[in-house]
Amino acid sequence: MAENLSIFDISGRAMAAQLVRLNTTASNLANVGTVSGSESTAFRSMKPVFRTVMGEAGKATVQVDRIDNSKSAPVKRYEPDHPLADKDGNVWEAAVDSAAEMVEMLETSRQYQNNVQVLATAKGLISETLRLGQ
Repeated sequence: MAENLSIFDISGRAMAAQLVRLNTTASNLANVGTVSGSESTAFRSMKPVFRTVMGEAGKATVQVDRIDNSKSAPVKRYEPDHPLADKDGNVWEAAVDSAAEMVEMLETSRQYQNNVQVLATAKGLISETLRLGQ
């Protein structure tokens, strides 16, 4: 069912989605270099998956549908003296590409700023329109 979306709804929902994206990126970066005692428990980067929300007259915005874990395999390292090492002396380092996460963070920040600018412009236009009526 189509929703009646205003410019404020559209940008607000997009900003909320970008905030989730930024939080998952921050979590991914916080786990760079962490190790685990098994491959199954090693941290894998997370990515939000967006879904389009359609409004009336072709208006659309986004919403976070789910958060997926990366299929990338953690890096196995031989460190027999590590306290988390398994019986074979291996630990698994988190499957996170820090350079890619930094690019993701910059892109997310810019998308968020774009939506802030859209809201500021809409507010300014509404204020000017109201002043014309005086």
